[in-house]
Amino acid sequence: MQTSSHVFDRPDFSDDVSHEQVIFCRDERSGLKAIIAIHSTALGPSLGGTRFYPYPDESTALTDVLRLSRGMTYKAAIAGLGLGGGKSVIIGDPKRIKTPELLEAHGRFVDSLGGRYITAGDVGTTSEDMDIIGRCTRHVAARTTAHGGSGDSAPLTALGVFHSILAAAESVWGSSDLSGRRVGVEGTGKVGYHLVRLLTGAGADVSVCDVDSAALDRIRSEFDGVTVLDRVIDAPVDIYAPCALGATLNDASVPDLSARIVCGAANNQLAHDGIEQLLNNRGITWVPDYVANGGGLIQVAGEIRRVTREQAAAQVVAIGDTVREILGRTRQLNMSAGQAARDIVQERMRAAGSGM
Repeated sequence: MQTSSHVFDRPDFSDDVSHEQVIFCRDERSGLKAIIAIHSTALGPSLGGTRFYPYPDESTALTDVLRLSRGMTYKAAIAGLGLGGGKSVIIGDPKRIKTPELLEAHGRFVDSLGGRYITAGDVGTTSEDMDIIGRCTRHVAARTTAHGGSGDSAPLTALGVFHSILAAAESVWGSSDLSGRRVGVEGTGKVGYHLVRLLTGAGADVSVCDVDSAALDRIRSEFDGVTVLDRVIDAPVDIYAPCALGATLNDASVPDLSARIVCGAANNQLAHDGIEQLLNNRGITWVPDYVANGGGLIQVAGEIRRVTREQAAAQVVAIGDTVREILGRTRQLNMSAGQAARDIVQERMRAAGSGM
C-alpha cells in the first residue's frame, strides 16, 4: 500500500495527537488492504474496532483511522476503563470483498502486534466476523456468545446515547422527559435501530433517514409513527442524533440546524475543531461523541475483564452522569462541552501518571 511520504506532517498525526504506531497491512492472496493505528497505550492496551468501508482513496482511510483511534483513547479514558485507544480500517466494500480468508489475514496482522491492539466490531463488521478473526489471534473481543464473547455491542451503545440524550435534555429544558420532543436519527443501522426503539419507548416523536433502504424498511415495519425523511440534520427537530458516519457537522450544515441538542452515536461528528464554537454561537448543546457512544466500548472492556452484562449495562447507564458532569462544568466555568470533556480526560491521564 502506498501513502503520502508526509504522513508525520498530517494534522491527525502531529505531536499533540501522539499516535504511537501506524501499521499498513497488505495481503495479496486475500486482497486485504488495511491500516491499524495505535494512538495510546498509556492507560492499557489499545482497544478499538475494525471498520470495513469502501473509502474513495487510501488517504481518506488514513485520516479516518487516525481520528478514530484518537477518539478511542478519549472514550476509554473518560469511561475509566484502564485501556488505550486504537482502531483499524479495512479498505473496500464489505458486501463485495469480505471473505473468511481476508478476515483471517487481518487477524494475523492484529496478532503480530502482540496484544498492544485488541480489535472488535465496527461499521461493516459483525460479531461473526470477530469469530473468524479470532481464528488467528486471541486479541479480539465482541465475538458471538457461542464463541465466548458478549455479542453485539449495538444495544448497549444505543443505551449510552439514550441516557446521554436524557442528561442533555435535563440540562437544556430542565427535564429529561422526551414526551413530544422531536428527535431526528440519522442512520438506522446497528445502533440507530436500537436508539429508535428507546426513543419511541420514551414517547419521543422520531424521524429517521438512511441511505440503506433495507434499514428503513425495517424501521417502517417495526415502529408505527416513525417518519422517514430524506434528511434529518436540517429537519425541524429538537434533538439531532447522528448515528451514521462522521463529519456531518460542518460549516455548511450547522447554520441550518434547528435542533437545540446534538447527541448521537457517530464518531468524529465535527468536521473540524472550530465547529463546536459555531454550535455554541447558535446556542446548541453538543454532547461529545466519544462520551455518548462509549457503551459498546464499556461492553467490550467488560468482556475482557469478565464482568457480567448487567454490570456493564449499569456502567453504560452511568454515562448519563458523566454528561451531567460535563454540562455542569460548561455552565460553571463558561467553557465548551468539548473542552470540559477533554479536561476530564487529561485529569484521568495525569492521575495515571501520563500526560497526553
